[in-house]
Amino acid sequence: MKFIQSFVLKSFVVLGLVTPVWAQNAPDYGELHGNFQIDAQYYNPDSAIGAPPVPEKMRMNSFVNLIYTRGKVTAGVRYESYLNTILGFDPRYKGNGIPFRFVNYANDGLDVTLGSFYEQFGSGIVLRTYEERGLGYDNAFDGARVKYSPIKGIYLKGLIAKQRVFFDLSDGIVRGFDGEIALNELVPKLNDKPTKVYLGGSFVSKFQQDQDPIFVLPENVGAWSYRLKINRNKIAVLAEYSQKINDPGLVNQLKDKPNYNPGQAAYLSGSYSTKGLGISLAAKLIDNMNFRSDRGATGNNALINFLPALTRQHTYNLAATIYPYATQPNGEIALQGEIIYTIKKGSWLGGEYGTNVIVNYSSANGLDTAISAEGFTYTTNFSKAGQAYFKDLNIEISRKLNKNLKATFFYANFVYNKDVVQGLTGFGTIYSNIEVIDVTWKMNSKHAIRFELEGLQTKTDMGDWAAALVEYTIAPKWFFATLTQYNYGNPVEAMRLLYPTFTMGYIQNATRLTIGYGRQRAGIFCVGGICRNVPASNGLTLSVSSSF
Repeated sequence: MKFIQSFVLKSFVVLGLVTPVWAQNAPDYGELHGNFQIDAQYYNPDSAIGAPPVPEKMRMNSFVNLIYTRGKVTAGVRYESYLNTILGFDPRYKGNGIPFRFVNYANDGLDVTLGSFYEQFGSGIVLRTYEERGLGYDNAFDGARVKYSPIKGIYLKGLIAKQRVFFDLSDGIVRGFDGEIALNELVPKLNDKPTKVYLGGSFVSKFQQDQDPIFVLPENVGAWSYRLKINRNKIAVLAEYSQKINDPGLVNQLKDKPNYNPGQAAYLSGSYSTKGLGISLAAKLIDNMNFRSDRGATGNNALINFLPALTRQHTYNLAATIYPYATQPNGEIALQGEIIYTIKKGSWLGGEYGTNVIVNYSSANGLDTAISAEGFTYTTNFSKAGQAYFKDLNIEISRKLNKNLKATFFYANFVYNKDVVQGLTGFGTIYSNIEVIDVTWKMNSKHAIRFELEGLQTKTDMGDWAAALVEYTIAPKWFFATLTQYNYGNPVEAMRLLYPTFTMGYIQNATRLTIGYGRQRAGIFCVGGICRNVPASNGLTLSVSSSF
């Protein structure tokens, strides 16, 4: 296996060296493109912040993608190396290998892929695979996929595959079919109509042998969904509903017994946008929709579907990293609404350049359930919400004070059930407020400096926090930043610690080099409701990335 991987990788490197020479006389020999990234971290001992010991002193995550295209055929590989995995990523990413390789053919509405690929049906409620390298998340399929459009307006997909689990594959086999009708494309008379209608449906099943010595577990588990999307001028609406048969697993157990309840999910969103105003509303219901190709998998492993978190994706440090929300696949009811409004320039509130205002509210509650007498199923009272998991009310006001100065004020109120969201005990529900002042001064066409002050107040958990950021940019190549977090309100005096970091970077065309040094506090890092735990650390970080 190692010989094959080495041969494939060297072959693509050779192709990359000789392709430019071939291209001078024979451009039809194709093109080679790709990108790579190396992330390394050197660790210092720091018992004060609880940093775990690192015997290797330095660890590294890296990858290189090579994509070769000629005519209607595309082939690619990704080589990954973890020596050893950077803290905070699953240690089962260890060693070297080629976990992702594929060949694709596309012609006249037919698209065939063999090998590794990512796919999504509808909004992803029954099937979505993707990679989020910052989370160490990669649930790619490995198998075969066919896309076909027999006539304009009808789009079909079919696949059969296993899923990536680190450098191996999950036990289960996933089969799926998706169809979508673009009504306006299918019916020529509707082509010019302002209302665009899309209808879709999906069916996904996974097969895994039942090897449980006590309980009878379903070996074939099916899930299906129906969706409708309507766009008309400034309005867009999306609705999707899905169901899944009973699927007992390690994550959705009812106390100490398998969970034989079926699953269901509903998702509804709508938006309106016009000049100076944008409004979006979304709601979802999730009931026992943990769907994996391996019933024994936990964490982010072998997930077939994706359940989006209806929460704002915060960018400010304390709002994004202290109490981030992770989707609860076993059951939740969530809502989100957002208004984006631009106060016209020239008015007293709008000023010379106008003022942008964003108001956002999101909430997530558990389901009101009652476990049956035998303990293998439960009933749900959908007329009543369960305990509060998360609430976030925030407002952001941005205004350009003059041609060189811009200021942003941000406020958020959080309600955070730490025991549920992080799977802990003894913390309960935490109430907090966060304020941010963000000022950017553009000194001239190349030089800019940004100041950011943040505060978080809470009477429970780790107490109050403060953060300060100074970022200096010399366009288009250099940037320097220093960030300090201070847990000044921690009830344990010895834990009232500073977490300073310094970062600098250099950008040259498609190449980016970043060096950082400082302390990293323990916490959770989330993207789109998918999270990973990040342990405390102290040391030097280095990142190099480029594309060609």
